[in-house]
Amino acid sequence: MHRLFLMPFSNVYPAYVAKVERKGRSVSELNQVIEWLTGFSDAQLKKHLKKETIIKDFFEDAKLHPNASPITGTICGVKIQEIKDPLMLRIRYLDKLVDELAKGRPMEKILRS
Repeated sequence: MHRLFLMPFSNVYPAYVAKVERKGRSVSELNQVIEWLTGFSDAQLKKHLKKETIIKDFFEDAKLHPNASPITGTICGVKIQEIKDPLMLRIRYLDKLVDELAKGRPMEKILRS
């Protein structure tokens, strides 16, 4: 099992926050993106952060949005559509959405609406 899977989501979340804030986006926009992808409410997201849920369990609890599968592109030098591991795919979907948010992409395009 990849060591990333055992890392608490609360350890990764501050990096996402720093990335989007550095580019002029807000934590509420970040949370909206996370909630769209995972199906978590704001309260559920906060509970996972407080509980220090590991990434594996975080994504196992999530109900991935039906429009997540069209997320494509490259993240960390890997084409998303070539990722075979379902958990790693979910993680990279979120990474890609956070990148799009940080790059200033309009929210309606990020959320595939």
